[in-house]
Amino acid sequence: MSPDMLRLSDYVARFNTLFPDLSHLLPWQVVAAASEILSDKIKMLPHDYAVQGLVAIHKDARVEEHVILKGPVIICAGCFIGAHAYIRNGVYIGEKTSIGPGCEVKSSFIMPGAALAHFNFAGDSIIGSGVNMEAGSIIANHYNERTDKLIDVMLRGHRYATGITKFGALVGDDTRIGANAVLSPGTILTPRSIVRRLELVEQVTYPA
Repeated sequence: MSPDMLRLSDYVARFNTLFPDLSHLLPWQVVAAASEILSDKIKMLPHDYAVQGLVAIHKDARVEEHVILKGPVIICAGCFIGAHAYIRNGVYIGEKTSIGPGCEVKSSFIMPGAALAHFNFAGDSIIGSGVNMEAGSIIANHYNERTDKLIDVMLRGHRYATGITKFGALVGDDTRIGANAVLSPGTILTPRSIVRRLELVEQVTYPA
């Protein structure tokens, strides 16, 4: 199997509808280009978005006090962004998504109806519709502990190099991630996966 056969729509059904021009890209290629992709998309948004620079917020979204938004950022209709959230460097937040207090999201695409409870981190990731991340769960995007920081992924039992040093996870639709769980860089979760509380998901092992 070639990684070119990894279709985002098999994991995140709404992705091709929302971003039809990106359906040929692999997930790590999408998040690497997040800032450029969303900068262009902001220019094409309808008038029911309030746009200030590279931050676009739908008039029906609710953003609480002390939220930091560093564009490009798109927050769609019906979203809730809790106090002290930190959203930065190319983030798309789909309709009716909830980002709880104290969360940090960086260079990620979050599909409609997802929920990050509070004190979560999601970096350089694509998160499907209906995904629920309980409090304190983390999607790590970088190997701080390794000298060689290039990230590999596992697809159907085969290992592939991404060629990049920043990639978190592809999280399939309706996945449940328990409190204080950690997804290691390069995690691929099929739709309706269950990650238990305190679990470490480490699909690729590296030499010590």
